Amino acid sequence: MTETLTRTHAIALDAADPLRQLRGEFIFPQHQNADQTYFVGNSLGLQPRGAKAMVHEVLDLWARHAVEGHFTGPTRWMNYHRLVSEQLARVVGALPSEVVAMNTLSVNLNLMLVSFYRPTSERPAILMEAGAFPTDRHAVESHIRFHGFNPETDLIELAPDEPNGTISMQAIERAIAEHGPRLALVLWPGVQYRSGQAFDIAEITRLARAQGANVGFDLAHSVGNTPLALHDAGPDFAVWCHYKYLNSGPGAVAGCFVHARHGRDGSLPRFAGWWGHDEATRFQMAPTFSPAEGAEGWQLSNPPVLGLAPLRASLELFDRAGMPALRQKSLQLTGFLEALVQARLSSVLQIITPSEPERRGCQLSLRVRGGREQGRALFEYLHSVGVLGDWREPDVIRISPAPLYNRFRDVYHFVEEVEAWAGV
Repeated sequence: MTETLTRTHAIALDAADPLRQLRGEFIFPQHQNADQTYFVGNSLGLQPRGAKAMVHEVLDLWARHAVEGHFTGPTRWMNYHRLVSEQLARVVGALPSEVVAMNTLSVNLNLMLVSFYRPTSERPAILMEAGAFPTDRHAVESHIRFHGFNPETDLIELAPDEPNGTISMQAIERAIAEHGPRLALVLWPGVQYRSGQAFDIAEITRLARAQGANVGFDLAHSVGNTPLALHDAGPDFAVWCHYKYLNSGPGAVAGCFVHARHGRDGSLPRFAGWWGHDEATRFQMAPTFSPAEGAEGWQLSNPPVLGLAPLRASLELFDRAGMPALRQKSLQLTGFLEALVQARLSSVLQIITPSEPERRGCQLSLRVRGGREQGRALFEYLHSVGVLGDWREPDVIRISPAPLYNRFRDVYHFVEEVEAWAGV
């Protein structure tokens, strides 16, 4: 065993980690009176210690001032959604006016499709990846049918062309070129949830726009995980959730990006709600909708303040760390996991996530050799010893070391437990 694949080396890496203090800002589930080894930030991030205080702040304001809480103090509820705009913009590489925290991912996706899927008889088609997350496919198919078109011909699903079920940039380029004259929209993930593959958002945007198609991204597994530069990349829209790497709690308020070029376009069709109305005239209660500038113009209802409070706590930690430092640690953590799996577990696990660091985030998707029965047995064993990843049918365990709170020792412990189960 090389010196870089030992427990001693893992401990040394932890000691040298400039972000190591951030682990103490999170609450870990317990297993036998010790912190659980938690690798499920790609499904639900851990609770920041500051989240409870943020929620209690809202409850206290409600108790003391009731309705006047909308207008009282620096965290007044009228503008509560704006308390996260600048920090959220830094995480996704956007202007503050281009982002808004609202609704849930599926609601936001449907709202964006109303505005940016504008099919015609010449351009009725949507391109997405085969095996997309079900909510995306359900939304896309329903919008195609809503407009009177046929998903069998107008939903184009690009199948993987690489050995482990990933999709090459060349295949995406060919598909956009081949179907370009028929494409109304390209909808693509930032990171594919099953394989963990990360995509080049700027290049996919360029290719789609060159064909005259609109382009949007589901960034559920990207935000807080991979570097993003949405304003410069230039997609029409993006949507994401905050309960994964953004650690904002189950069913957390989601996020949405609308590029600045659309921010003042009141002619864009949209489903309107009163909180998307121009703030200056909102309370005149006029019957005519006048959209607010920027992404806020797609809001429907007033912000769910209690739901937004934990997001404030998490974003403060992202600001403390900075995305460049988080990405650097993530590259090291996931690289350490990859090296250990290849050196010590190749007879047990097959990595299906791309090996190139720029084509992945935190997550490694690990196919358990021997099929589903073996995979479930390993997954359940890991759970029994306090090592938690998550399962994707039929035989994949996803392990996602999150740089905000995971350690190199956690990664090493996972490998030791797989070895103990496998007897290798």
